[in-house]
Amino acid sequence: MHKKILITGPLGHIGSRLIRELPERQISEVILLDNLATQRYPSLFDLPKDIKFTFVENDIRSADMKRLIESADLVIHLAALTDAANSHERAREVMDVNFEGTRRLAEACRETGAPLFFPSTTSVYGSQESRVDETCTELKPQSPYAESKLAAEAYIRNLKSRGLRYVICRFGTIFGWSVGMRFHTAVNKFIWQAVMGEPLTVWKTVWKQKRPYLDLGACVRAINFILERDFFDGETYNVLTANYTVENIVEAIREFAPELTIAHVDSPIMNQLSYEVDDSKFRSRGCEPRGDLREGIRETISHLRSIANARAAGGFFRAIGYIR
Repeated sequence: MHKKILITGPLGHIGSRLIRELPERQISEVILLDNLATQRYPSLFDLPKDIKFTFVENDIRSADMKRLIESADLVIHLAALTDAANSHERAREVMDVNFEGTRRLAEACRETGAPLFFPSTTSVYGSQESRVDETCTELKPQSPYAESKLAAEAYIRNLKSRGLRYVICRFGTIFGWSVGMRFHTAVNKFIWQAVMGEPLTVWKTVWKQKRPYLDLGACVRAINFILERDFFDGETYNVLTANYTVENIVEAIREFAPELTIAHVDSPIMNQLSYEVDDSKFRSRGCEPRGDLREGIRETISHLRSIANARAAGGFFRAIGYIR
């Protein structure tokens, strides 16, 4: 069956890769809803020819979501403000977009009967002293971003008894290349700094601490696994490639950028403990997205090398006002 789907936030880090790797045998039409706040226009270029794409410029906080969803078979909700470290300075806006926007969308899905895919974050676990899985009840989000995702999770679950079909995936921190990629998360930020010849700004508190990470290609495979199997079972799943320390990540980058240097800085998110997340529940459903840290780093560095060369020449970065 060929499906018509709605994707919110399709031009961002995850979305810009997903819309290029959707299962064409099952997806015939995609509505792309984005407010263009990040101006990632290149994400709309060179999309697959076998799928009909319709772009709608609007905001999840104000759009007529019921009208948009009525003709869709399912919804992938990627729109969010995702910069956890800087979310402290934008706490009200983060909650407005990530919770209130999701609330409006979830209600529209319930009313129209469209299943909802909601990506949450393993950041909801916060400070944990041991390996955790989805049964953990002592959740300790330490940023407005994580708090907003946890609140949205709870709202979605409360709609289950009222007929909403959904699945929630708590993604590890995303790394890897896409047209609309972002550089405020650990791996991508470090890669950017290393390629641009800047010191890697590493939080003083996290060098030996372990966190869950997710390769972007694996993330897309996990979403497609859910789409292809109509896997909206009302459950919550951790999805990750592996748990890594910052030291693991920096040393993996050093393999491709041996000249890198490190500057230790204070963290706006304090009192974090090392913790690991277990993803065996999702893998037990038949999905092994995995991915590879080293390959993700190699691919991203390969793409950025050309930009670094352009920076040296001055042309590209002068055109976008980046030259410093």
